[in-house]
Amino acid sequence: MKHYEVEILDAKTREKLCFLDKVEPQATIAEIKNLFTKTHPQWYPARQSLRLDPKGKSLKDEDVLQKLPVGTTATLYFRELGKYARPLFIYLLFYFRVPFIYGHKYDFTSSWHTVVHLACICHSFHYIKRLLETLFGHRFSHGTMPLRNIFKNCTYYWGFSAWMACYVNHPLYTPPTYRAQQVKLALAIFVICQLGNLSIHMALRDLQPAGSKTRKIPCPTKNPFTWLFLLVSCPNYTYEVGSWIGFAIMTQCLPVALFSLVGFTQMTIWAKGKHRSYLKEFRDYPPLRMPIIPFLL
Repeated sequence: MKHYEVEILDAKTREKLCFLDKVEPQATIAEIKNLFTKTHPQWYPARQSLRLDPKGKSLKDEDVLQKLPVGTTATLYFRELGKYARPLFIYLLFYFRVPFIYGHKYDFTSSWHTVVHLACICHSFHYIKRLLETLFGHRFSHGTMPLRNIFKNCTYYWGFSAWMACYVNHPLYTPPTYRAQQVKLALAIFVICQLGNLSIHMALRDLQPAGSKTRKIPCPTKNPFTWLFLLVSCPNYTYEVGSWIGFAIMTQCLPVALFSLVGFTQMTIWAKGKHRSYLKEFRDYPPLRMPIIPFLL
């Protein structure tokens, strides 16, 4: 029986991570993930996304190797999913007040404040959205908020998530000054910006289909959320900053405000770099656009 050879490359750097010899033709992607975990135990199967194209969609666990459009030497590309799952998990630890966080009398208790529950929903929605975007092949030049060039992932993701969650879910937490009015306004900002961020990622994904090397100027579509392309080069960052500003207003929490500030600083650097590359690449690039904030920055 003919066997396959499978090489797994990093989707971003193209570095070879693993080479699997004599893989059964009937092997599923789930089984390949398990084999990959043996050489890289830090990436357990739930944290793996394997795909045929670096910017393509994730293969399903039930996909069979011999039924994929590959030769006897198959190349798969790996992306990590865990960087979005960890902050989600950490926040929920504080939300459910697991033991040894706030003291035994608060173990598995819940807050009386509606804003605390809304904050958990918003935070969870954001990271679940990021996970789904990664799974279904939305393409990013960077993760939206990782700041890998300033902090290590664990410091930024884990640290800020824990710090924010500790404050917002603390038994002594007090709601924002203007109560329901402030929360409703902030929630509207957060939801609108999250929908805008998703719309931009979908527009960027459709701009360059998987496997295509043709470069195009990002332009607005019929979706009103994409009309921000008329004014800025990186509206996904604009919407991302807006989301966390909304979250900061909702919770009226200093760690969230600092998280938003640091994220805005890094995303401004990314946006300026992307804007410069657009200007160099496209002679007819719209002159009205700014990198991240309309008319200002």
